[in-house]
Amino acid sequence: MQVVDPHVHFWDLGTHHYPWLAKPGTSFVGDARDLQHDYLPADLLREAGGVQVLKVVHVEANHDPADPVEETRWLESIAAAGDGFPQAIVAAADLSAPNAPEILAAHAAFKRTRGIRQILNVHANPLYDYVGRHHLRDAVWRKHFALLEQHGLSFDLQLYPAQMEEAAALARAHPGVPLIVNHAGMFVDRNSVAGWRAWRDGLRALAACPNVSVKISGLAMFDHQWTVESLRPYVLETIDAFGAARAMFASNFPVDRLFGGYADLWHAYAQIVSGASEPERHALFRGNAERIYRI
Repeated sequence: MQVVDPHVHFWDLGTHHYPWLAKPGTSFVGDARDLQHDYLPADLLREAGGVQVLKVVHVEANHDPADPVEETRWLESIAAAGDGFPQAIVAAADLSAPNAPEILAAHAAFKRTRGIRQILNVHANPLYDYVGRHHLRDAVWRKHFALLEQHGLSFDLQLYPAQMEEAAALARAHPGVPLIVNHAGMFVDRNSVAGWRAWRDGLRALAACPNVSVKISGLAMFDHQWTVESLRPYVLETIDAFGAARAMFASNFPVDRLFGGYADLWHAYAQIVSGASEPERHALFRGNAERIYRI
């Protein structure tokens, strides 16, 4: 099996500061203490097993917020010194900060930078709340978001279903900015019909915007004992919303390694879409990631 993996994280704890790994704890995502070790391209390729990883996209790993550009600089250096991994970088920036324009320009100066991610997840339950504020409603944040088009950058959209309508409005207001929904929209409120509807309808509101695509990843964060059958409805619902032309599988490694092996995850995806056509499978496993992240 050959894949292009559009959502991985690397870190070097000896040379860089990651606050969440400096003092790791447990959360709904799992036990971060099990991730308190270096994770580099060689580690990913070694544990890939029989999966041939052709290319990867690195998504910011909550590096030191005081110097987000250093993460990009470091990733460029390891790609140049190694086998070219990662082939693309989704960098970190706080778009609500006064220096956001300078940070975006600095990231964009690196040849592998393709986009920006700023985690937006807000939830009434403190267990699930990441940021505690509605960036999508902030005028300064939205002003700086508009600068992405100027730099030719995409935006990785990590949020919850309750935020999807607002995100769809943002996408419509900025048709020149590609948005990529992370982790299939992070369906968190799973214990009610209303929760399912919010996720399903939110996905379709986003999918109605031609500049939005989706990564099917991170499902293990809410399904620690996952099986092929437990993943199946979320995978198929997401593909049904966006179509095979705007969906792509991704690993979210090493975070999702807390709950399963790399090859096991990719083979589960393959089993779920085994009835798809060869062009559809190529798009989901390789082609869309290459096109959307320009690698």
